[in-house]
Amino acid sequence: KLDVVRVGYIGIGGRGMAAVKRMALLEGVEIKALADLHMDRVKEAQDYLKKRGMPEPKGYADGSQELWKQMCDKEELDLIYIATPRDLHPSMCVYAMESGAHAATEIPAARKLDECWQLVETSEKTKKHCSMIENCVYDFWELLILNMARQGFFGEIVHVDAAYIANQINTNLNKDLEWRTREFINRDGNIYPTHGLGPACQVLNINRGDRMDFMVSVSSADFTMGKEIEKRAQEDDYYKQFIGQWKLGNVNSSVIKTVNGKTISLQYNVSNPRPGTRVFWVVGSEGIAKKQPFPSRISKGGGWVSDEELAALQEKYTPPIIKIVGDMAKKVGGHGGMDFLMQWRLIDCLRNGLPLDMDCYDAAAWSSIVPLSEWCVANNSVPVRIPDFTRGGYKTNAPVDVEMARGGGNTGIKQIIRFDDDYF
Repeated sequence: KLDVVRVGYIGIGGRGMAAVKRMALLEGVEIKALADLHMDRVKEAQDYLKKRGMPEPKGYADGSQELWKQMCDKEELDLIYIATPRDLHPSMCVYAMESGAHAATEIPAARKLDECWQLVETSEKTKKHCSMIENCVYDFWELLILNMARQGFFGEIVHVDAAYIANQINTNLNKDLEWRTREFINRDGNIYPTHGLGPACQVLNINRGDRMDFMVSVSSADFTMGKEIEKRAQEDDYYKQFIGQWKLGNVNSSVIKTVNGKTISLQYNVSNPRPGTRVFWVVGSEGIAKKQPFPSRISKGGGWVSDEELAALQEKYTPPIIKIVGDMAKKVGGHGGMDFLMQWRLIDCLRNGLPLDMDCYDAAAWSSIVPLSEWCVANNSVPVRIPDFTRGGYKTNAPVDVEMARGGGNTGIKQIIRFDDDYF
């Protein structure tokens, strides 16, 4: 248990600054240090915290790529929150744990299989948490369905359809976010799997009674992004460097089978002009649930339940974390409130000495789909084994117990802070 969680941030861009603001609303948290390449971002966060009556955290920013290490070495921190480009996540997590702090990182936690193992081995060696902060497992519908599954409403869960679908053509070619463009260059597979995979793994008890065994992954050809790069290069020389380098297919589809015979269908689709969708269909032996396309629905066979029946089910099965924090989460925002729930629950676990909902084994297993899907696609979709990062521990690990959030216990929410225009 930690009475006070002393936090340091690496990366104060859009995601990082939003996370600082949300963390400032939690009791038992001290934001002690901020690291970024750009001092103006650190100063913005410092000024924000001072304006809200909080101590000014130490700033680390001089344009150096390595200054964040000084923060880890010099500051007494319990948690280091990493919101940087994806290729930096694994090394920062490892350094954070070796410096004596727990690590929480944006997704994915790693891009290579040896990095996945390094996260696990470092966490085990240092006895520090390494949590990949996957916000989608804290969306209200996903938490509802997880609680219903835990209580046997759907019978035996046998399959989950999961997908992350978004029109990110402009985002992934944004000159101000060049790291995103370079994240895609000469790669083909599912390089951002966890929005769909995380909730699927939790409802299927992956790493906690079952584990992912093997996968087949296939990608379509690219029919949009290469042409878009060539089109932009005609008007802007900046894009000429990327001509002929975009390999990622428009749609990547993967099928995963578990040791216990369950299946996951996982799709990644970010370069087509279609509305964003997070597919989450849970198929059980006695019922199913679907998230999107909206409206979200539940069926016990023969059709969807009525709106009145759905409301009654939500009243009965909505887990405590939503009843305790849900209204405030909606006010705070962050993808509809799930970002705030995610941070609240992280601090809740640390302050109460609870196992994290997403531990180092989840970070490794969920992230491993990135390199394994790339390998599979490159080898004509030959099935590929998924390592057991728990080394057999999954057989006896207890299922995730998200619904046991502590409201009014060791973690609370500062009532003195008003939700005013300055916050939003």
